[in-house]
Amino acid sequence: MIRTAPVAHDGPGLPVDLDEAVHRCLVAGFDGTASVPSALKQLIDRGLGGVILFTRNVRDADQVRKLTDDLRALRPDLLVGIDNEGGGIGHLVSAGAPDGPGNFALGVVDDTELTARCADALAGHLASLGITASYAPVADLQHRPDNPIVRTRSFGADAELVARHLRAWITATEARGIASCAKHFPGHGGTVTDSHHDMAVDPRSHDELRPDLEPFRAAVAAGVPMLMSAHVVFPALDPHRPATLSRRILGDLLRHDIGFDGVLVTDALEMKAIADRYGEAAGARIALAAGADQVIVAVPELELTLACRDAVLGALHAGHLSEERVREAAGRVRRLAERYAAPADPRAHIGWDAGAGPEAARRAVRSRPAPRAVPGFHVVDLFPPPHPALNWGGEDLLTELRAVDPTATGTAITEEPANLSASIAGILHWAAGSPLVVATYDAGLHPWQARLRDALLARRPDAVRVSTGLPEDGDDVCSYGRGRANLRAAAEVLAGR
Repeated sequence: MIRTAPVAHDGPGLPVDLDEAVHRCLVAGFDGTASVPSALKQLIDRGLGGVILFTRNVRDADQVRKLTDDLRALRPDLLVGIDNEGGGIGHLVSAGAPDGPGNFALGVVDDTELTARCADALAGHLASLGITASYAPVADLQHRPDNPIVRTRSFGADAELVARHLRAWITATEARGIASCAKHFPGHGGTVTDSHHDMAVDPRSHDELRPDLEPFRAAVAAGVPMLMSAHVVFPALDPHRPATLSRRILGDLLRHDIGFDGVLVTDALEMKAIADRYGEAAGARIALAAGADQVIVAVPELELTLACRDAVLGALHAGHLSEERVREAAGRVRRLAERYAAPADPRAHIGWDAGAGPEAARRAVRSRPAPRAVPGFHVVDLFPPPHPALNWGGEDLLTELRAVDPTATGTAITEEPANLSASIAGILHWAAGSPLVVATYDAGLHPWQARLRDALLARRPDAVRVSTGLPEDGDDVCSYGRGRANLRAAAEVLAGR
């Protein structure tokens, strides 16, 4: 049941200021583009710390600006955040977001000034929409070829490379008055499990984990105002709990060793690593007790946010969570809001470089020798369905190639064909007489792509191999990501532009 008013000092519940402190520790997702749900209004009235927007909240730029204005009219110190990594990870395509190349392409180019220009464009666009917090950049190192979730979201595998690009990104974002957030502490790149789907474990030793901490140290030194925790168990650091719920990792390591005093926000609690093992409500209570300052419930079911809120209130009543810890967390959120919650006049945020992302994508693609360009390619673009937690704007390689070579033909395949032989025969029939491109997206993680690619190459060894994820042996072209800028850059190479 939703309470409609704060609890009075002399009532059976918490003091008003402590009730508000509890609500400051929450970040809620919600449904809709035009109106604020009544349950969300009541949470905001009681002190809700932030909301997180997704594609479901975005129709166009004017609509988003009105929505953020309406939210902030309810509470001026409400933080409005969004995942805004660039590349294929963003939710503002229909609101005119600048094309970003994604972090891995930026790491391949390794030009920190260009990284800063890309980050500035993304942050300037957020400022123009009244969005004040960006849950980016990714600070994870991409160690393992079988890691299923970090991949091209990372700047790379080298700690110093990642650190210098983080510094450039954070500094540029700060200059626009947007709060950045380095994630996922202490690193998700050494796992073989996606924490959206199950508990991830990084079995490496303490010494082996040291390089993963360096980008986070660099982010803190650069003044990053937020960090996001990883739903990953690190037995060398805490054998019993994932980082999000670990006092050893959040308190001893992050607060005391690294010295971070900004807002520590959890990754979304509905991710199965937390939801299936602990439950979202218990996860909220344990995370705050462990040292988190805000917990995110990204799904739009506000009943789940309320359940997390009630678990925290109940823990305070029962003495399982201290007032001091909640007030400390709320104080950090309050200071963050004082610095970032009020958006600047959007007219002050014009003039970002919309060409920075496409330039970075082109420079990354052209870092490898280009195949011979010919017109009229038949493209077979293989990629899995989009990750449920990550946005996909419908980009595909054929569309981008047709924009520069209208004679191109082809198809996109997003799942294993029921009849592999029939699919191969059909593709070869339609591609007869045309040069062939076979594009895959992380085929090592999706064996059906490798089987289909290899069968086609056996019949058409002249085919050009393209990777739209991490590079693989034998690729002729690699885009280092599936964002629109990445795919267009690869298409330009194929077309000889």
